[in-house]
Amino acid sequence: MCSNQSSCPASGPAPRHPVAAHPEQGWTLLCDGSIVFDDSGELHPDGSVIPPCRVPADRPALAV
Repeated sequence: MCSNQSSCPASGPAPRHPVAAHPEQGWTLLCDGSIVFDDSGELHPDGSVIPPCRVPADRPALAV
């Protein structure tokens, strides 16, 4: 990764913040190197994946 990008705070479990956003492509790069997709999936720097949360078509999504 580019060393010019800001990094996550070093102390404590602080929330991750975006360093680059591409809403037209559906993804955001976070300070820890993770990529979060608009469909709620995530790709982490170590290669691990969090699959998107899918709501069945016959059940409405919960309002937040």
